[in-house]
Amino acid sequence: MRKHASILQTLNIDHGELDACKRRQRMKVGFIGLGAMGSAMASNLVAAGYNVTVWNRSEAATEKLASLGAKVARTPDRAVQGDVLHSMLANDQSVRAVILDSGLLDTMDPGTVHINHATISIELVRQLAEEHAKRGLEYVAAPVFGRPDVAAAGKLNVLAAGKASAIEKVRPLLDVLASKVWPMGDTPERANAVKLAGNFMIVAAIESMAEASVLTQAYGVSAADFIELISTTLFASPVYQGYGKAMAEQRFTPPGFALPLGLKDVMLAQEAAHAEQVPMPLAGVLRDSLLEALADGAEGMDLSALARVSARRANLDRRNKS
Repeated sequence: MRKHASILQTLNIDHGELDACKRRQRMKVGFIGLGAMGSAMASNLVAAGYNVTVWNRSEAATEKLASLGAKVARTPDRAVQGDVLHSMLANDQSVRAVILDSGLLDTMDPGTVHINHATISIELVRQLAEEHAKRGLEYVAAPVFGRPDVAAAGKLNVLAAGKASAIEKVRPLLDVLASKVWPMGDTPERANAVKLAGNFMIVAAIESMAEASVLTQAYGVSAADFIELISTTLFASPVYQGYGKAMAEQRFTPPGFALPLGLKDVMLAQEAAHAEQVPMPLAGVLRDSLLEALADGAEGMDLSALARVSARRANLDRRNKS
C-alpha cells in the first residue's frame, strides 16, 4: 500500500508540473526593450517555459532571445498581441514614444496586463495608468532593484503596484524574475516612488564611498584596503561591495548602472519631491557630482565613476606624484 501511495503521489506531482507547464505555454507574453536588464529578464521567462514574443528597436538585441526560443516581432504592435506585456525601456522619452505616442495601446486587447519595469517619472506613471484604464487595459508598475547579473540569476527585487487582480494574474511571471516581489498597493505610482527613493540612496552611498576613499588615500591608505574594510564591516551590503570593488579596481566599464541613468533618476526624485514639497538637499549635491562626471567624459561609464570626480576635486594625482 505504501508503495502504491508513493507512486500515486509521484504521479500527482508530475501531473501538477505538467499542468503548470501547459498553462505557461498557453499564456502569450510580450517583452519590449532588450537592453542588458530586459534581455536577461526575457531570457528567464523563455527558460521558464513561457510563450514569449520580443521586440527591440535594435534587432541585434533580439538574436540571443531567438536562439533561446523566443519569437521575434518586427514591429512593437506584433509583440503586444497576447495576455501580458512586459516593457523595460530606458526613460520617460522612450516610454512615451513606444507606448503612448505610437498608438500601441490601441492595438492591445482589453484585459491585457501591461507590466512596466521602467524607472520613470511619477507624472508619466499616472498618465499611463489613466490611458490604460480608458482602453480596458490593466497597468502594473513593477520597477526592479538589481544589476544585470542579478537579473540574469532571476534574483531581482520587484516592486509591484496596481490592481490586486492584475498583480495576481501576473504573479507567476514576476516570481520567475524575482527573489522577492514587494507589493506596494493599488496605486501604481507608489512603486515608482519607492524605486526613485531607493536609487537616490544608491547614488548617495556611492558618492559617500567615493569621497571617503579619497580622504583615506590622501593619508596613504589604498582605496582597495579601505573599501574592503568598510564593505565587510560597517556597510556589508551589495551596493558598497559591488560599486566599491569597481572603484578600487578603477573598473568603470562596462556599466552595470550607467551614470547618465543615475543622473536621470536623481532628477526624477527631485521632481517627485518638489511635487509633494519634500526637501531633499542632498539630491542637489548628487546631481552636481553626476553632471561633473558627465562633463569629464563619463557618458558610457558606471556610477562608480563618481570616484573620479572625488579624486579630481582632491587633486589626488598630484598628491600621489609628489
